Amino acid sequence: MEDRGMLYYERLAYAQGAKYVAGIDEVGRGCLAGPVVACAVIFPPHTFIEGVKDSKKLSPEKREALFDKIHQHALSIGIGAVEETVIDEINILKATLKAMEKAVHALQPGPDHLLIDALFLENFPFPQFAIKEGDNASFSIAAASIVAKVTRDRRMAAYSEQYPEYHFAKHKGYGTPEHLEAIAKYGPCPIHRKSFRGVKEYCKGKGSGP
Repeated sequence: MEDRGMLYYERLAYAQGAKYVAGIDEVGRGCLAGPVVACAVIFPPHTFIEGVKDSKKLSPEKREALFDKIHQHALSIGIGAVEETVIDEINILKATLKAMEKAVHALQPGPDHLLIDALFLENFPFPQFAIKEGDNASFSIAAASIVAKVTRDRRMAAYSEQYPEYHFAKHKGYGTPEHLEAIAKYGPCPIHRKSFRGVKEYCKGKGSGP
């Protein structure tokens, strides 16, 4: 099938002697609110699930269905999240790497080879492939992107109930016109990233919103 090419990097890792190959991706890096969430997924060799691709190319309903299938077929899934307060302290790139490291540490069994969407994790001793547009090139990374996306979206939906003025369930914290209008009207709330443009302009003198 056409998508079987997405197993190329997994096969290359197995050919180099790997036994547990983890695909890793993150979601929420460009948001104005909430955590950055990373996922790491290990599958049995040669596993392939039809329809798995970059989470941004899938409908919410399709992501939910594939989320369940991925959990049914995976050997191990790890989630790592870094909160908005830490993002403000250390910057979003460092927070993204930290979330990915947490996701890898959560895997049982642990990996011996990493496939990562465009990044490299310095604190692990085993081989890694940093793959440009990895969620379009690797099945494992694409699967990780789906699990990370669904996990974070569910969390933002819960925040939407806590802070209904901001409609987090609709935009998931991204800088949509509706979201920016709410920030301008109410000021930032506790889960906003105070160091991000679109938020920090409203931090001085207003404090946090509802």
